[in-house]
Amino acid sequence: MTLDGVTMFVSSTAEQGVVGSDTRLRFIERGSRVFARYAGGAIARGCLIGRRTGDDLVFRYVQREASGELHAGRSTARVVRRSDGRLRIVEQFAWTTRDGSGVNVFDEVQARQRSPRY
Repeated sequence: MTLDGVTMFVSSTAEQGVVGSDTRLRFIERGSRVFARYAGGAIARGCLIGRRTGDDLVFRYVQREASGELHAGRSTARVVRRSDGRLRIVEQFAWTTRDGSGVNVFDEVQARQRSPRY
């Protein structure tokens, strides 16, 4: 269950969250290292970087919002596979540059097609 090449959208966000349903995250995973770029809605550009151990993620994020403000925070998250085959990340975040914390849910845009191996 790799995040490498996965695109996700924000299906649920906390009151203190800035990401929304128009935000798309694109992941790269190399070994235990995870990186994602994200943008859309109120986010002009953002990135997260962290480590994955099993189904658990720990990462930091920084983003430039459409307003021009820069903000950052830290998160812990769990990666799960939904019954329809898509991946889901349930993130517990805490801002480090402003007050607030909460839970975001990211869902894979669509399940990736696996090529048969010959």
